[in-house]
Amino acid sequence: MSIHGDTPSQESTGHSRRGFLRNAALAGAGAATVGTGASVLGGTPAFAADAAKSGKTGTWRPDPTALQFTLAVMPDTQFLYWGSQDSVNRTPQEESFRYIIDNSGNPDNNIVFMAHLGDMTQDADPLSFKQVDKAFALLDAHGAAYSVLAGNHDVSGDDSRGDTPYLQTMGPQRFKRSKTFAGSDPTGYNTAHIFQAAGHSWLVLAMDWRTTDQGFAWANDVIKAHPKMPVILTTHDLVYSNYDDNVFPYESGDPENNAVLSGYGETVWDKLINDNDQIFLTLNGHYWPPARTTKKNAAGNDVHMHITNYQNRYFGGGGMIRLYHFDLTRNTIDVETINPWILAQDPESRTELAAGHARITGPVDNFSMPIDFEKRFSSFIPVPVRPARPAARELVKGTMAYWRFDGQGAPGTALTAGQTIHDLSGKGNDLTVVTLPGTAADALTWSADHHPDQPAHASLKFVGGRNPLHGTYLTTGAKAPLNAETFKSGYTIETFVMMPLDWDAGNNGWAAILSRRGSAGDAGKHGKNTDPNEPLVQFAISNNGREPQFNHYPLNDTYPTTNWGHGLVELKWWHLAVVNDGRYTKLYVEGAPVVDNPNRESIGLTSLGLPWLVGGHESAGAVDIVFHGNVGDIRIVNRALSTKEFLTHK
Repeated sequence: MSIHGDTPSQESTGHSRRGFLRNAALAGAGAATVGTGASVLGGTPAFAADAAKSGKTGTWRPDPTALQFTLAVMPDTQFLYWGSQDSVNRTPQEESFRYIIDNSGNPDNNIVFMAHLGDMTQDADPLSFKQVDKAFALLDAHGAAYSVLAGNHDVSGDDSRGDTPYLQTMGPQRFKRSKTFAGSDPTGYNTAHIFQAAGHSWLVLAMDWRTTDQGFAWANDVIKAHPKMPVILTTHDLVYSNYDDNVFPYESGDPENNAVLSGYGETVWDKLINDNDQIFLTLNGHYWPPARTTKKNAAGNDVHMHITNYQNRYFGGGGMIRLYHFDLTRNTIDVETINPWILAQDPESRTELAAGHARITGPVDNFSMPIDFEKRFSSFIPVPVRPARPAARELVKGTMAYWRFDGQGAPGTALTAGQTIHDLSGKGNDLTVVTLPGTAADALTWSADHHPDQPAHASLKFVGGRNPLHGTYLTTGAKAPLNAETFKSGYTIETFVMMPLDWDAGNNGWAAILSRRGSAGDAGKHGKNTDPNEPLVQFAISNNGREPQFNHYPLNDTYPTTNWGHGLVELKWWHLAVVNDGRYTKLYVEGAPVVDNPNRESIGLTSLGLPWLVGGHESAGAVDIVFHGNVGDIRIVNRALSTKEFLTHK
């Protein structure tokens, strides 16, 4: 295994060749050199950059509230800036900057910040930094938010080094007008930046390639001063890849775990990362090929550690950028690597080599990271728990029945046969507990589990099924007003449900959350899709991937109308609602209409005046299966409610 990185530039005149540190992680190993290949003198390379279609730069306008946003990361661009050899190529980097600015206002990207990972130049020469200054002026002119840091080709020694061309060009003074700049340490080599995204403040620490104890102390103080901000740590040297780049495509080993801390990285881990739970993502360059790993910090939480660097690729990487697409709705960060400079060229003019670098799509360059943001950040951003709401607040106009399961029994204790659960609507549709013969005593218990937006912070846990038939369910009384209701003018039925991991299609499929007794055959129903033995109304979970189904026999047809939802995963609470506006019936999952809502008139619900069952389902007039899972609040209303009126309403 070889480790590929940079040796520090030693000569201010810059006539040294490109160095690659091999066979050792850090200093102390011998540096082998390889040829530079042909240099392009005098600025822009005509064969490629002249073909770019840069055009006019757009406007910096990210959306700070959208739950999807993008962090752009630019690793080592040193080979674009070798001023002491008269080799400077700003065009690729500027094209990436245009892409970043233009896509700040694109909702599909919503780029909110750009972080450079150091080695901005090859030689640390003032001539090189003069050109870097011109490139970054494009970001400044448009008010773009970004951070930079010094790599070993930009500076030498540690952050106590004093003045340098890097500091003169890219030091704190550059950010005096930046809305995201949050300050620097006394040396100016370590900076802090705060950007707004997804309605939160996010802290970026841009640390020098070699930080002293004072720098680490400053960084720790910055984190303590912003105790509720997630922190992204950027530095030049932290982890390196533990696989080689002798072949291409790279044989990357395990792409989820093919990076290890460098010697200096161990120092950064011990002095900054491990004890600061706010640091959830680290980004560094310096080494190649790209790699990533995940380590547990002192709090037992994940720290995602990534190294990205393409300086060894065509045109020194050509200003390539890594895009971290945060999606707080999906709890995922999707990562892609692109080269805007090549993408801006006419496809027909691209060389084969360039075309192969427009998008880098290997497993170490293009991947997704699942991350439960609320859970990961809960130690410093406590997840707000929505308080329970009183039943009276949920008794909207037309409420015919409202059953909830809070304040009636200790979690884990069983309900007993004959026990009553009152209808809080005041309409007298109380439920009574019924236990099938041979059923365990704890087949129906009180539970504190609940949907986060459910009014009552409680539910009932059903342990039922078939093979053999067992379980405990609930039923309305023989004279309950709800039994005769036909809902000619419309209705809304809502509930909350969660299936456990041991849910089984054969034993638990087609169990009903809610059903109306009385078989279709007894009601004179017939025709297509009619099962004469099935109940007149059933709100059930199918045996095909736990799809919710609302199957009902309306007043205006002799055959059923069936609404189908998509598969529901286990161990997750779901809000289900069925809404009929007097003509059409729609099924909603989490407030979203499902695809299979028939465009068929289905007026009302046929009734034989028989009870409703909660957790029970019958066939041919006899209960044939009991639900398996948790059921939360159930509300039945005699009119169509809008999604804003659902029990989940804010």
